[in-house]
Amino acid sequence: MIQINLLPIREARRKADAKQQLLVMLGAMAATIVAAFMFHQVLKLDIGDSRDRVGALNARLEQFKPQQAQVDNYKAKKAEIERKLDVIERLERSQSGPVHILDQLASRTPDRVWLTELDASAGSLQLVGMSDDNQRVADFLTALSESPYFGSVELVETQLQEIDELKLNTFTIQAQIQDPGADDEPEAAPGMPGAPAQG
Repeated sequence: MIQINLLPIREARRKADAKQQLLVMLGAMAATIVAAFMFHQVLKLDIGDSRDRVGALNARLEQFKPQQAQVDNYKAKKAEIERKLDVIERLERSQSGPVHILDQLASRTPDRVWLTELDASAGSLQLVGMSDDNQRVADFLTALSESPYFGSVELVETQLQEIDELKLNTFTIQAQIQDPGADDEPEAAPGMPGAPAQG
C-alpha cells in the first residue's frame, strides 16, 4: 500500500489562505484610508467655501453700516418728533377742555335750573344746584348724558328745601369728563377749580 504525506500540502494551503486574508484586510484598510482622506478633503473644501462666504457677507455688512446708522438716526428723530407732537396735541386739548365743558354746561342747563357749585378734579365732575321742579332736574341729567363731554352721569342726591320762602329741590350730580376727540379710551380733561356757576 502506498502512503502519501499530505501535511506539506495542507501547510501550503493554510499559508496561502492566510496570505489571501491578509491581502483582503490590507485592501480594505487601504480603501478605508483613501475614503477617509477623500471625505476629509471634501469637508475641508466645504469649510473653506463657507469661510469665504462668511467673509464676503461680513464685508457687505461693513459696507451697509453707514446706511444702517442713518436709518437708526432717522428712526430716533421720527420718534422724538412724534413724541413732541403728542405733547403739543395733549396741551392743546387740555387748554380747550375747560372751555368746551363750560359751554356744554351752559347750553344744556334747562331754564329754572341753577348751578351753585361746580367742582372738577381728576377727570370727575360734581355739580350742585337747585330747581323748582324735579322734572327739570331729570331733563338736566338727560341733557348731560347726551353730551359727548360727559359720561356716567348720576344723580347723587336730591332734597326739598325752603329757601327765601320758596320750596326748591337741591341736587348733587356726578359725572366723568370725557374727551370726544381722543382716539383711545376717553381721556380726562384737566380739573377746574370749584367755582359757583349759574345757568
